[in-house]
Amino acid sequence: MRKLLAYPLTCIYFLFFGFFLLIFHPIQWLCFNLFGYQAHKKSVDYLNLFLTRSLHLLGTRFSISGRENLLKNVPVILVANHQSMNDIPPMIWFFRKFHLKFISKRELGKGIPSVSYNLRHGGSVLINRKDPVQAVEAIKTMAAYIEKHNRGVIIFPEGTRSRDGKPKPFQTRGLKTLFAEAPNAYVIPVSINNSWKTLEYGKFPYGIGAHIKYTVHKPLKVSDFETEALLKLLESTIKKDIINA
Repeated sequence: MRKLLAYPLTCIYFLFFGFFLLIFHPIQWLCFNLFGYQAHKKSVDYLNLFLTRSLHLLGTRFSISGRENLLKNVPVILVANHQSMNDIPPMIWFFRKFHLKFISKRELGKGIPSVSYNLRHGGSVLINRKDPVQAVEAIKTMAAYIEKHNRGVIIFPEGTRSRDGKPKPFQTRGLKTLFAEAPNAYVIPVSINNSWKTLEYGKFPYGIGAHIKYTVHKPLKVSDFETEALLKLLESTIKKDIINA
């Protein structure tokens, strides 16, 4: 019965999700080209608010613990596990004060209304996974950007989504580059739970009634740690609060 109900709710969700992607694409263009960075950033914030609210049509709820660990006016590297694409709009909205940027594969830089435009023009970097030299240089550019502007970058070191909630081993090359190039940054570990349940039946229908939980852990200043020790601490901190159920 639950899965049967998921079919019509998913159709309604996709209508709203697609509508907001389409309508915010020209809004982003206007904001970026006529009014500059801050206006474009606001348009992206509100796009992700609407995308987050669209998930409520599926009965999805959100909660965040550890808000007191969110710092201000410092460069920030948010490191989180990754359970579905539905992790992302709530993070952009709830953590919007960090001006979050992404290190994304270059394929996402074209073809997706609103999303591709923001990745190309909003301060994120696009990497070619088949070209390690280009990828490292792009990550160095991102590190310099967050240090200069006291902004944030989000990275999912598993490298791919966990479809059953069980965390995958962390891939650390990108993190090592960020740490080396942004020593004044603070790393904020975030554990995400239950986002995978929005895709428990696959891509269609979506799962309904998921309670997506974000746990924000204590910030760690990059320069206070040896790199390998920081990587191990990050991975253990994030994974200890992931519930595989």
